[in-house]
Amino acid sequence: MKSLISPKLAYLLLVLLALLFGLGQIQDIVQDRQQHRKRAVAGMGTPQIVTGPMVHLRCVERWRDTTNLDAGHPQTVEREKDVSRLVPPESLMARAGADVQNLHRSLHKVSTYNMKLALHARWTPESLKIRPQNERTRISCATPELILPISDPTGIRSAGLSWNGLALPLRAGTHHSRYNRGLHAVLPESVGQSPDDLEAVLDLELFGIEDWTFVPAGDMTQLSVQSNWQHPSFGGQFLPAERAVGAEGFKANWRISSLAIGNGDDLQKGQPVCARVSEGDWEESKDCLKAIRVSFVDPVNAYTLSDRASKYGLLFVVLTFVAVGLFEVMQRLRVHPVQYFLVGSAVAIFFLLLLSLGEHLAFNLAYAIAATACVLLLTYYAVHILHGVRRGLPFGLGVGVLYGLLFLLLQLEQKALVVGSLALFAVLAAVMYLTRKVDWYRLLTPAGRAEAAQA
Repeated sequence: MKSLISPKLAYLLLVLLALLFGLGQIQDIVQDRQQHRKRAVAGMGTPQIVTGPMVHLRCVERWRDTTNLDAGHPQTVEREKDVSRLVPPESLMARAGADVQNLHRSLHKVSTYNMKLALHARWTPESLKIRPQNERTRISCATPELILPISDPTGIRSAGLSWNGLALPLRAGTHHSRYNRGLHAVLPESVGQSPDDLEAVLDLELFGIEDWTFVPAGDMTQLSVQSNWQHPSFGGQFLPAERAVGAEGFKANWRISSLAIGNGDDLQKGQPVCARVSEGDWEESKDCLKAIRVSFVDPVNAYTLSDRASKYGLLFVVLTFVAVGLFEVMQRLRVHPVQYFLVGSAVAIFFLLLLSLGEHLAFNLAYAIAATACVLLLTYYAVHILHGVRRGLPFGLGVGVLYGLLFLLLQLEQKALVVGSLALFAVLAAVMYLTRKVDWYRLLTPAGRAEAAQA
């Protein structure tokens, strides 16, 4: 059975592909603007990563070994081995207070923080001893140092150290091959010889942007973070044991045992910190240091929200086409593929308007302006292509509901899937109900098509 509307379906498919290409270009623009933002704010600072503190023992073990170079001619050879160690504390208590502010660079807003960090670490004398691994060996060590690796030392505002009640000067660098950025202090040579525990108190003021990462290096680590920011995101491999988030900011506490971390051997190997590979996802490699991450999230980031909104672009176009098609079938109207293309273009350009206005205005205001403009334009156009206000106004109202639903989905990030799926089910149910009496075989035959055209 030959259908006279098959050519129109082919044209609509071409229209849909053209609009899909346009939506892809808009998504590329969103990603390009995101990269432009990263380049623009790069000079303001970087996210900070703090590891430790740890005692760095730089030691060499030397011994004599007898070997046979030729049969019956033993020879004594001097051998040596690097036995340097990074010794994490037995216990570590850390308190962090972050004052977060939004600063602007050109069109871009970035969350910056000034963090005051207090670290109280304790070592036992036994943990700071290097044990020989060979007989008749001797171990020589350089002066021990306390190191605090920091990813971006340019953000250090101030730092102070008290070792067993004695104030020691801090210097730049760590003298470690892998964790070479940060601070170090030369410790007394008598470290490890006293029977009493050794304590270090570090006070640090640090500047960074967007998020802060802390690597718990102690056998037992307790961390408390307090901030005036109302929208934190807790990531990394460890979630807080207690948290409280309110209008005044947030408080969070972590208690982490070395049994759950396994960072000791990884520190000796110089492994990097586990990296965040995408929003909310972390690298699950065994060869990285597990960490705590606190992100100071901007809940109305125009680029993030525009990117999420643009992912619904194809769905919006399809639903709009379905609405036009329903009017065409139910009211015996004829809508040209060019008119479908113009309607879809108005839907697609909303996402470009949202992105451009969001760079200059608050996101909610930008969304309201872009949605209102597109709804009014589509309503005006629908009144004419659907031949009447009684048909155009319900169409415009439906488009307005779609934009309202999208705004709701952007606000309900964690529940977007369930809300979106329920909404799509409701749309499908409505379409099935409205077309339940349509004789599609009759509609697709030449006779039925001619009858519809005559009507």
